[in-house]
Amino acid sequence: MATPSEKLASSLEVLKRIQDRGIIAIRSTELTRTHRVRLVEAGFIQEVLKGWYIPARPDETAGESTAWFTSYWNFCAAYLTERFGEDWCLSPEQSLQIHAGNKTVPVQLFVRANQAKNGITHLIFDTSILEVRANIPASNEIVTDEHGLRIFSLPVALVSCAKDFYVRSATDARTALAMIRDSSEILSYLLEGGHSVIAGRLTGAFRNIGRTRIADGIMNGMKSAGYTVQETDPFTVQSSIILSPRVTSPYVNRLRLMWQEMRHPVIDIFPQSSGLPTDKGAYLKQVADNFVNDAYNSLSIEGYRVSPELIEHVRSGSWQPETNEQDKQHRDAMAARGYWQAFQAVQKSLESILNNENAGDVADKDHILWYREMFSPSVTAGILKASDLAGYRNHPVYIRRSKHVPPSADAVRDLMPAFFDLLKEEENAAVRVVLGHFVFVYIHPYIDGNGRTGRFLMNVMMASGGYPWTVIPLERRNDYMGALEKASTEQDISAFTQFLAELVTKN
Repeated sequence: MATPSEKLASSLEVLKRIQDRGIIAIRSTELTRTHRVRLVEAGFIQEVLKGWYIPARPDETAGESTAWFTSYWNFCAAYLTERFGEDWCLSPEQSLQIHAGNKTVPVQLFVRANQAKNGITHLIFDTSILEVRANIPASNEIVTDEHGLRIFSLPVALVSCAKDFYVRSATDARTALAMIRDSSEILSYLLEGGHSVIAGRLTGAFRNIGRTRIADGIMNGMKSAGYTVQETDPFTVQSSIILSPRVTSPYVNRLRLMWQEMRHPVIDIFPQSSGLPTDKGAYLKQVADNFVNDAYNSLSIEGYRVSPELIEHVRSGSWQPETNEQDKQHRDAMAARGYWQAFQAVQKSLESILNNENAGDVADKDHILWYREMFSPSVTAGILKASDLAGYRNHPVYIRRSKHVPPSADAVRDLMPAFFDLLKEEENAAVRVVLGHFVFVYIHPYIDGNGRTGRFLMNVMMASGGYPWTVIPLERRNDYMGALEKASTEQDISAFTQFLAELVTKN
């Protein structure tokens, strides 16, 4: 008779064959009842709704949402395709968010289909799908993204979206508008449908973001066809920046818009900068004296079990993974050693900033050094390959328990230079502190170590404004992560700014 372990192994073999076929949304028909029950009980699959499952990790705690949020878009695409074939697409508003690079998991996904039941399908973790019986665009007006999502093409989505989208999702709307290169891309759809009111709205929207040539092209094209067009601006405020028509990446444009919108609440909430410290030596000593406290809290926030004693053991040089097998296998000690090495590199960056070098330039040049020092002990111990220290990630990455889906690896390579340009150009030290940290973890450029590197970056920016080195305490981890989540998914930076402001004021 097979042992429980052998039975589970046989079920895992079946699951592996399913996953090898690229299936993420698993129908109950793919598994026998015995395999299904066994895999659910062992935590390797999770039920989303009756008859549908996703792969999961058995080490996730009860109520853990990570498996769902990482599978969400692929699951929805597969589920909807199974339901409707090719006779479905997302709403024009959610299509525009996808075009704009916003892959935040929504509370409710709006779907159009000719055979929809006009009802809500409840999924796990308070998410759902609202399906509406409505006509969908022609096949040549629908595009399919990398997850299999069927969405309105960009021009058709702009013509079809509701007026209030420009107010509810102004950043996404402006990002999508900036992707249009010429009025001809959208004018044919306006003329074909006789959409004079929508033409007036789009004319005002393009003029709002500084695309006067496109606005004039739409207006003149409609007038030439005999339509009377009344220009209206659907946005409630004028765009604070002009997006260059030469920048084609929606991710970069969205980042620049987010930065401009978020900097004002940061300036209103965060304490005013006192300027560079006059006593550089005293400032650097205060930073060095903070190492144990900072390392303990920063590493513990990331789930490492470290103690002040372990940190001192590492700092003293007693930790020797090259010769001591116990040290080599000590994951927490490797993390502590890496943090110590990275901390030394960060202090050198601080010296450059205290000598009046541009903080954004310093961070741009040095952040890869912090990262490599952080993980070099794992390379020495043979846990990581040397190639893992090459630089930015080449694969997707997800944040535990977060609805925010970080940009693709290709987008990261567009975003990081734009991010450091914003840091270099930013005159307000408070903005550099808050948005420096937030945007870095929002992009999540590395496979691992983003939180630690983001906190280093925050404190490097602190020095540029004369703020003290600030430790985010472990006991406030939930407040910290919650504020970052609110900023990432709701574009509301106020809570995160207030959180950091309180810590700085206490120092």
